[in-house]
Amino acid sequence: MSTGNTFLVLSAFLASGVEFVEALTIVLAAGLARGWRSSLAGLGAATVVLAVIVAALGPALTVIPLQGLRLVVGGLLLVFGLQWLRKAILRASGYKALHDEDAIFARELADARGAAHLERGGVDWYGFTLAFKGVLLEGLEVVFIVLTFGSAQGSITLAAVGAVAALVLVAGVGVAVRAPLARVPENWMKFAVGVMLTTFGIFWSVEGAGADWPGSDASLLGVLGFVVLSSVLCVRLLQRERNSLVRPIEVEA
Repeated sequence: MSTGNTFLVLSAFLASGVEFVEALTIVLAAGLARGWRSSLAGLGAATVVLAVIVAALGPALTVIPLQGLRLVVGGLLLVFGLQWLRKAILRASGYKALHDEDAIFARELADARGAAHLERGGVDWYGFTLAFKGVLLEGLEVVFIVLTFGSAQGSITLAAVGAVAALVLVAGVGVAVRAPLARVPENWMKFAVGVMLTTFGIFWSVEGAGADWPGSDASLLGVLGFVVLSSVLCVRLLQRERNSLVRPIEVEA
């Protein structure tokens, strides 16, 4: 497998894993608070909608010229990747609170238990809607990742393999423990996803603009190293700045 394809599968796996963990938290909260029938019905309905979206958009992307597609996708990935990376850098440096899946689960559970009961079609409407919206929103991000990554790299199948592997892993662990995956290093996963998205965004934007990378896909390693080093440097600088701001003022004797 080439360097580009390896990065493709890994990026799809990590990015999809983050989204699936968040979707699992919402589905679990809906199931525990409002009943598994409504939660699973919402999950199933959202899955059907996502399948229709994939069936509609997937073939359409294959008719777009690859160079133009890489320019557009590269630009979009830079926008999303830099947003993810910015949040990850702020979390790592202490300027932003770490993502707490337990706290999110507790909040969703409390909201679900406090909502009024309304039954439609034999299912609790709040539980159905909560699961449906959560899975649909997180699933749309997975669909975006798989279709854009796969189309730009020329293999939607490989991107789908990474996403399916993440789904199987997260769903399997979730079914086994029936609890939010709080021990998953999600903040570091988001940092890695931000790095990957930014790396592909730079790489494909340059290729889409008509330039050639020396060594073709092997140049991804160089771009990755640049993004990682820049990100770590930003974290160190922000940590130093934050420490200087919270350092107690010494009183002269």
